[in-house]
Amino acid sequence: MKNLLLCLAALAGSAQTRDEKVARAVDAIRDKLVETRRDLHMHPELSNREERTSRVVAERLRALGFDDVKTGVARHGVVATLKGGRPGPLIAVRADMDALPIQENNNVPYKSRNAGVKHACGHDAHVTIQLGVAEVLSRMRAEIPGVIRFVFQPAEEGAPQGEEGGAPLMIREGVLDNPRPKAIFGLHVGAQERVGRVSYASGPLLASTDAFAVIVDGKVTHGAYPHTGIDPIPIAAEIIQAFQTIRRRVIANQPIVLTIGQIHGGTRNNILAGQVRMEGTLRTLDEGVREQVKSLMKQMTAGIAQANGTGARMEWFDAGNPVTFNDPALVSKAVPSLQRILGVANVNRAEPQMGGEDFAYYQKVIPGFFYFLGVGNPDKGITAMQHTQDFDIDEDALAIGVKAQIAVLLDYLEREKQN
Repeated sequence: MKNLLLCLAALAGSAQTRDEKVARAVDAIRDKLVETRRDLHMHPELSNREERTSRVVAERLRALGFDDVKTGVARHGVVATLKGGRPGPLIAVRADMDALPIQENNNVPYKSRNAGVKHACGHDAHVTIQLGVAEVLSRMRAEIPGVIRFVFQPAEEGAPQGEEGGAPLMIREGVLDNPRPKAIFGLHVGAQERVGRVSYASGPLLASTDAFAVIVDGKVTHGAYPHTGIDPIPIAAEIIQAFQTIRRRVIANQPIVLTIGQIHGGTRNNILAGQVRMEGTLRTLDEGVREQVKSLMKQMTAGIAQANGTGARMEWFDAGNPVTFNDPALVSKAVPSLQRILGVANVNRAEPQMGGEDFAYYQKVIPGFFYFLGVGNPDKGITAMQHTQDFDIDEDALAIGVKAQIAVLLDYLEREKQN
């Protein structure tokens, strides 16, 4: 027992010394982190169009002396390898690069220069933090017990219609192969979390995301003589109402969000519509519930249409994201690392949220840990939600994110190097 305690004390002392070294290295590049983030923010690029961002990332990694820098993965993805000077396992860390079709509203020096495009979800911060991790660790290569694969991913927000992209395409093109990493790590800025804090969940963190359309067929006729046609609008309304009862058909303790966001139909006030099209989103925190709800939606759509003497069908736009599920064993190993760097009071367990993330696809292949990094600061007026014109971050979060991510990665490698 005495020897075990001495060993644990030595490891703790070693980690503390390493943390101090990392802290000094990160503090030395604080200005560079801000400069990088602002450059990326001024030049946002939409999903599957991240040409400049990819080039900036690849050039930086090559300058840092990474062993292998691959570009053009899943269109504009960049995958690079950092081999440590000590033997150990292979792990991966991922950052997403794409922006959103949103007009920048903030009057700041780093305002987007691309009209109608903005980093409104913080992917510019994700790239910056991961580049910061790469820079600091490239200078500590001799101390790293293993190999880290850096994944810079395009199209997390979803590939344009008719295109493939994002995590599924990265995986199909081999980002998790030859050899396969033991685990993958990632973070996402959290607008609702104050700077200096992080939050996490063990098990489900973010919901599955499915986009769908319901098309109801009608028969055009004069609005004064509806019995001579088929009116799809009240049928569509009946389907919408029926969807709201699905909540009562599924186990009560499972969250479900089923939202109809668009409905279109008709050409004139006194003509029955020939067709109604509705579009919406489905969110769940359990894959079994997800499939059950989709089956019920299909049954209800077909049954209601048939009862009204017409046809209706459902279309799913793409495969959708699975549930973002943090491996509990991995969480138990990563959380102490975050607590050591940020303080126990600043590392909080989060309730699962109904937003989605394609990081979930990596977690379907290997264990993954994904957490939220606080970037909000009411004292500075930084309170806007992600995916809005006013979203911004407290840039103090950049250095915090680099320190936290490095601790998570290196602690994992140290623990697993003998396994």
